[in-house]
Amino acid sequence: MAQKTKMIIDKDFRIAEVDKRVYGSFVEHLGRAIYTGIYQPNHSSADEYGFRKDVIELVKELDVPIIRYPGGNFVSNFFWEDSVGPLEQRKKRLDLAWRTHESNEVGLGEFAKWCDAVYSEVMMAVNLGTRGTADALNLLEYCNLDTDSYYANLRRQHGVEKPYDIKVWCLGNEMDGPWQIGHKTAVEYGRLAAETAKAMKQMDDSLEFVVCGSSYVDMPTFPQWEASVLEESYEYVDYISLHQYYGNQQNDTADFFAKTQDLERFIHTVIATCDFIKAKKRSEKTINLSFDEWNVWYHSLESDNEEMDKNPWQTAPHLLEDIYNFEDAIMNGLILITFLKHADRVKMACLAQLVNVIAPIMTEEDGSAWRQTIFYPFLHASKYGRGYALQPVISTGTHNTSNHTEVTDIESVAVYNEEKEEVTIFAVNRNVDEDVVFEADVRGFRGFQVKEYIVLESDNMKLVNSSKKEAVVPKNRTDYVLKDGIFEAVMKKCSWNVIRLGK
Repeated sequence: MAQKTKMIIDKDFRIAEVDKRVYGSFVEHLGRAIYTGIYQPNHSSADEYGFRKDVIELVKELDVPIIRYPGGNFVSNFFWEDSVGPLEQRKKRLDLAWRTHESNEVGLGEFAKWCDAVYSEVMMAVNLGTRGTADALNLLEYCNLDTDSYYANLRRQHGVEKPYDIKVWCLGNEMDGPWQIGHKTAVEYGRLAAETAKAMKQMDDSLEFVVCGSSYVDMPTFPQWEASVLEESYEYVDYISLHQYYGNQQNDTADFFAKTQDLERFIHTVIATCDFIKAKKRSEKTINLSFDEWNVWYHSLESDNEEMDKNPWQTAPHLLEDIYNFEDAIMNGLILITFLKHADRVKMACLAQLVNVIAPIMTEEDGSAWRQTIFYPFLHASKYGRGYALQPVISTGTHNTSNHTEVTDIESVAVYNEEKEEVTIFAVNRNVDEDVVFEADVRGFRGFQVKEYIVLESDNMKLVNSSKKEAVVPKNRTDYVLKDGIFEAVMKKCSWNVIRLGK
């Protein structure tokens, strides 16, 4: 007989309102993210600006409210001036981060125009690796000011009368990483970030700033890096970044799914560090979290390193093109549930990345754009995860894996959209051996009925999508019961479940 999980949700069990920017993404000048990804003038679907309309439609389907740009590691040697103005005057550059050739055919203005086309905002990163405060101020003036001054006028000369009005700014990228061009110590970086944010606020006091946290949880300097950086910059910044990627290199699906236990510890540690510095400084201000790089990433690592070593300085080479399978989609669903459970502090997040490079959307250079397996949990969360995250009271079985203990069978959270009078339950059965009977007490939502029960289910963890066939797609189930405010269904092992209720 299948195990049973019981959950109670109520509209009063509020964690916090979900910031829609938690469904953000990331486009870096890396591989084919830009060229033959979002931009390909000779493609049959290209619009008047050279953007692929098939990609635009898929991005609009995901409803991504904010997109981080232009990096990533790329930003630490980025000269923004080369990416604006007449194309024939733009300098071609060597990107040291990914050892590729950058034509600057697509730059700041083109990307801002593309973001408008997909109904998104730009999250702009500034180069604090090889450059500093003065260059960040020049970039800000160019982007945001409506003044009679040099860089604001330069933007007008480039045909853009109105400011871009970019509100969220990342102060560099992964500055703790020895691989980073312009790598710094925590105190060096913290001072530079503080002075840059302070100066930029003088120019535009409506800005929000993201300061660099650790590049990933296993960095030897974590979490002392966060503490030292915030010691210097606390009063000038609003968010600290978190980056983390997961993989199943050992081909151990059960343990792969358990890795969100590590994610929980990561988030709790960063929150504790932020709040320690808040207490130490006697501050009234709370620093929130921007998880601005996250995904599954491991399929392509070996071939990518070989390609960059043996064939440097290519334009738009095939790099980081992970082909995702079914279990990767389930893992991403677990990550999204974790973010929603921390909606009070995780206010922004960027699925890294958006097109071709470790991405939910892939393109063929002479063909179509298509959805990877990971497209779907992100789509469902972005579409139905707007409102108030609700803290579930949940009783579920547990199991042990090769590296984790007391792993819950069911991971779940609910989001209540008061305006639409809808509540959505997101749930993953991460038990790899057994189906689970899932019972949800929704009596707090009197008069609500099931609008839709969407699932991703498969017995084949390695099933993938391609341009020829989408083997992993959502389906609707009707074999559930809702009686007297109690919902019940059997959740298949290794499954993503979206239960939508409304009046």
